[in-house]
Amino acid sequence: MSELRRIERICVFCGSSDGVDERYANQATALGTEIARRGYGLVYGGGNLGLMGAVSRAAHDGGAAVYGIIPGPLAAKEIAGETIGHIEVVETMHQRKARMAELADAFITLPGGIGTLEELFETISWIQLGIHNKPMGLLNVNGFFDPLRQMLAHQIDQGFIADRYSRLLVVKDDPSALIDDLLSHETPESSVQWITSAQA
Repeated sequence: MSELRRIERICVFCGSSDGVDERYANQATALGTEIARRGYGLVYGGGNLGLMGAVSRAAHDGGAAVYGIIPGPLAAKEIAGETIGHIEVVETMHQRKARMAELADAFITLPGGIGTLEELFETISWIQLGIHNKPMGLLNVNGFFDPLRQMLAHQIDQGFIADRYSRLLVVKDDPSALIDDLLSHETPESSVQWITSAQA
């Protein structure tokens, strides 16, 4: 049995809308509640609308430390009324993702749109590049990520993704089971040796 990871904060990528199925918001709320119940902190995109609002409110109401990271230009679109937790305003989307990754010990992606997928895939690529080896999971609400999983399997079959990365993402449809698996997940090792500018 693998050693359990030490996790203090979980970063959640998710949409700033609710989607068409109430199960999305319900599971976002359940995830935020579970994060708080376990004594973890939440790192998220800083908005209080849609699934971002649901997960952050639930975590905050449960007593979790909540850290929202948002670019200034997006604040007016994704924050309505009172903010949730500690909000850190940065200048760019790149700074947002880097700061979220810095604060988090694990990542969970909920349903969302293009921005959510962009956050997911950039963070995955950082594992392939050896920048981090933090566990990543998908909360597969109502089979939302099934088409994505099929696409990733196709990319592996066609030789564009190494076989070992088929084990990169933990996929569950229950928040508690997902966190349990993230705690014991062994992230595939990168085959790339990352060289900083100082080492070059």
